[in-house]
Amino acid sequence: MRALLDTSVFLLMAAAPDQLSREATAVIENEGVELWLSAASAWEIAIKASVGKLDLPDPPARFVPERMDSMYVDPLPVAHVHALTVVSLPMHHRDPFDRLLIAQARVERVPIVSADPVFARYDVELIRA
Repeated sequence: MRALLDTSVFLLMAAAPDQLSREATAVIENEGVELWLSAASAWEIAIKASVGKLDLPDPPARFVPERMDSMYVDPLPVAHVHALTVVSLPMHHRDPFDRLLIAQARVERVPIVSADPVFARYDVELIRA
């Protein structure tokens, strides 16, 4: 099984894993599950850190890859098909990062681990964090 992590879930895994749901924790701790972090999430982290909306212990260029390595999370690049699938999504909300993550989960046919209740409105398997 594979699963795509929402940006906030990745950050919780790194800083406060006890705040994740039992369901999310079971998936994350299952060695048989391949966890993915989208390049869109790395971009979102970098932007939020650069504008002062996210305080990290290390610069994003070090924080993200080091935490990915330590938490056994694989990268998911953003492909054209991912970006172009966004147009077919209903406008349940306008967050471009979340919409791209939903598109990636749909294209790759993987569940997404997220605490965002809006994700449940999309046609994608959701693992509630």
